[in-house]
Amino acid sequence: MYHRRTHRRSLALWGIAVLAAVMAAAPAAMAQTQFLNIATGGTAGTYYPLGGAMAEIWNQNVPGVDASVQATGASVANVNMMAQGQVDLALIQNDIAYYADQGLEMFRSPVRNLRGIANLYPEVIQIVARADSGIRSVADLKGKRVAVGDAGSGTEANARQILAAAGITYNDITVRYLSFAEASNNLRDGHIDAAFVTAGIPTAAIQDVAAGRDIVLVSVGADLAAALQEEYPFYIPVTVPGGTYSGVNDDVPTVAVGAMLAVRAELSEDLVYNLTKALFENLPRLAQAHVRGGDVSLETAQDGMSLTLHPGAARYYAEVGQ
Repeated sequence: MYHRRTHRRSLALWGIAVLAAVMAAAPAAMAQTQFLNIATGGTAGTYYPLGGAMAEIWNQNVPGVDASVQATGASVANVNMMAQGQVDLALIQNDIAYYADQGLEMFRSPVRNLRGIANLYPEVIQIVARADSGIRSVADLKGKRVAVGDAGSGTEANARQILAAAGITYNDITVRYLSFAEASNNLRDGHIDAAFVTAGIPTAAIQDVAAGRDIVLVSVGADLAAALQEEYPFYIPVTVPGGTYSGVNDDVPTVAVGAMLAVRAELSEDLVYNLTKALFENLPRLAQAHVRGGDVSLETAQDGMSLTLHPGAARYYAEVGQ
């Protein structure tokens, strides 16, 4: 009887010890989990599916990471959420990131905690004009009715900067603050002569115009692009391939801003290194999520980078020779 009781007591003590060890380990395991919120854009846009693919890549390839995607109002909203610590990473146009970092345009003061991970793909600035308007260059926009995007938008800032680089102010044109859809309708109906559109190509709004009216894409040549880049480092020279739109058969040089991945400065170097490494080692998953994901590459990851690189991303690029 004595031995049986002793054995039972030993088992009970062993069970308590095991339970205590499990309970002690549980908080430690929970503490090691890094929850990451990724701000994207609307669910019908490009940012949302790409953000979802990134979350999947990181959850599967970075131990201890639990990443989730948040639908948002896109770039400006994402910057504000990053500034307030509500999200950890965000997809943002690189010009908006630049304005935030410098306290320009729609940001009254600099946002100090933004760091860059990678440029992802180009958001092309397309200047579309009616073929019968006589507009063939940026200089030809003088005296014309021009849609420059919604007031206070990134597109409107692009339009103002490109016009200024060509020596044109809003006093030299008739300004129309129109969304892409509104600009498309007004071009088709002949109420405006040209419109600025900043978007991935092909852009549905321009396709709609080209389906019913002859159009031209106005080039932003090398000299004008260089002048822009000197003042605004986020611009990237690009070419719209001939055939992108009906009736526009020749390649058209222009500039683009970049859709980029930004991160809060507060995240650790090791964590951001691991996130960057996993991202570039799993690029096919991004291409599966959206056609623009196929544009992401190591070779272009730092093109038009408008933020200071996070030390973790910089470490990865140095390691792979970029």
